Amino acid sequence: MQSNYFNEDHEIFRKSVREFMQNEVIPFANQWEEEKQIPKSIWRKMGDLGFLGINFQEKYGGINADFFYSVVFLEEIGRCALAGFTAAVLVQQYMATVHINKIGSELLKEKYLVPSITGKKIGALAITEPNAGSDVASLSSYATRKGNNYIINGSKTFITNGVTGDFITLAVKTDIEKGMDGISLIVVDADAPGITTNKLDKMGMHCSDTGELFFDNVKVPASNLIGQENMGFYYLMESFQLERLVAAISSISTAEFCIEETLKYILVRKAFNKSISKFQVIRHALAQRATELEAAKQLTYNTAQLYEEGKQAVKECSMVKLLATELSKNTVDSCLQFFGGNGYMEEYLISRMYRDARVSTIVGGTSEIMREIIAKIMIDQVKYDSVYGNTNIDKNNDLQGNSQNSERNKKPKPITVSELFKTLPERLRQDKIGNWESNIHFDISGDDGGKFTVNVENGVCTVKDGLFGEPKCIVKTKAKTYLKIESGKTNSQTAFMLGKIKVSNIAEMMQYTKMFRKIST
Repeated sequence: MQSNYFNEDHEIFRKSVREFMQNEVIPFANQWEEEKQIPKSIWRKMGDLGFLGINFQEKYGGINADFFYSVVFLEEIGRCALAGFTAAVLVQQYMATVHINKIGSELLKEKYLVPSITGKKIGALAITEPNAGSDVASLSSYATRKGNNYIINGSKTFITNGVTGDFITLAVKTDIEKGMDGISLIVVDADAPGITTNKLDKMGMHCSDTGELFFDNVKVPASNLIGQENMGFYYLMESFQLERLVAAISSISTAEFCIEETLKYILVRKAFNKSISKFQVIRHALAQRATELEAAKQLTYNTAQLYEEGKQAVKECSMVKLLATELSKNTVDSCLQFFGGNGYMEEYLISRMYRDARVSTIVGGTSEIMREIIAKIMIDQVKYDSVYGNTNIDKNNDLQGNSQNSERNKKPKPITVSELFKTLPERLRQDKIGNWESNIHFDISGDDGGKFTVNVENGVCTVKDGLFGEPKCIVKTKAKTYLKIESGKTNSQTAFMLGKIKVSNIAEMMQYTKMFRKIST
């Protein structure tokens, strides 16, 4: 189908990627699957051709192309029917290096981003833990600051490129008591003392390196912190949009290639003395799948355009990830049926595609999580704002504890919502305030609720009953929820994820929560 998204240069690039895949990857697919590894030499070849720096700046060795060059690249590597290879490349260019590129220091970019673009270093993104998959806020791996270093302990699992990779973009707790507000991103060299790995045996994607990682008092320079400390959760939430978009692009491409291979088979396979391509049930099933894939592709292209324009397409990225991966999984399943018993044989490509496709609806956010994100936006009117570039980074990495004044602790503790708001001026942290100013509206419903305006200006906090001025953020919740959060009985992050708190500007609210000392009711 004709598309307005691609020009002649895109198609020239497509030709070069396809030729590379046909010459350097596809002929070795079976070998890599049997050996259960991808040779490191292939990364250097991709780096030499500029395939690993499509969206990165030229000063770091990239080509700084528009995002539709990535769409072309992802479509072509998705056609190789070697999902393990596709996953490894996606992690390298669109996950492990993204945060370093977006908010990493120049030191980190020179040390990790530049060699990643050339293919000299392979990166991994380590988030998932044995007891924390979709629930990122529940990570238990932690980093303790000691002098100019972090000491890291914990474990990760299901990490692509985790065993043979050269560095790890690691999500860890730097404040174990703050839930998602205590997560940071730190780059760790894979050969650092104290790291051990275990390669996992998987149902599919045999050539890809997926492993368990264990950290035992691993020392990492504090300068390896990516962005601002304790903002890692929000960086991850934003980067998930790119991860989900690229997953959708490659999934659709894989499903389309699957249909192409199925068409070749049904044209030569005979049953009841005629080509099975003549059976209506098969013809109509393939026609239906092709139509669905084309519709999904156009939605994905539109989402890619939104991403190219720098828009926060959280809903759209969630939708295309949900639609494309479910459709890809179901398409491969339907096509295998038309191969009959041959489809279950390893010698047929469809069998590898079948076992590889199953994980697509799990990684990068399960289909169930995608539906919940979409529902929150549609029904709860949750809005997501960018955190990249809107964060006042503390270059001194001050990790001092937030101990409260002992005299203040001797005062009677407030027990109502109104009393709690009245304590905000004395709880304002002058050591953190800097030049930060804000005007936030709180709409607390239920008994003992009310409407409050919290204004911070010139280092002074004032609280008024009622809503005044133009708000930078609007917070809505119930009095019962607010009191439980202040008392420590409910985690604010959990309440937010469950939809018990609605926030119009996440980044602004993040800054707000850092500016006030906690108090128990």
